[in-house]
Amino acid sequence: MIVAGFGFSERATDTSLEEAFAALQQRPDRLVTLRHKAVSPVFQTFARRHTLPVDSLEDDQIAGIVTATQSPRIQARFNTGSVAEAAALVGAGTGARLIQTRYVTTDGLATVALAEMIDR
Repeated sequence: MIVAGFGFSERATDTSLEEAFAALQQRPDRLVTLRHKAVSPVFQTFARRHTLPVDSLEDDQIAGIVTATQSPRIQARFNTGSVAEAAALVGAGTGARLIQTRYVTTDGLATVALAEMIDR
């Protein structure tokens, strides 16, 4: 299973989310983001358009997740380097690995990363 983790500002637009999605190297099976973002009308519309299910996480579920990239602002707020990478890893499950590190949209309002479950 391939999971796209999203992080985004409340100012993110549909264009922001579409740019992030277009940057993905593979189509995900699911989208995952923080609970308070998952209910955003712009994110819900985006997910429906792409016919992808949305999973949501609590902030504490991504705390302490080691990520490939680091944002000092995100580290200070969420205790992880990247919301997108951490959400993708947690969403893909125990033993998941990143297959695409964080992409930041040109407007800086959205990030996305891909993770997949490693076959055991």
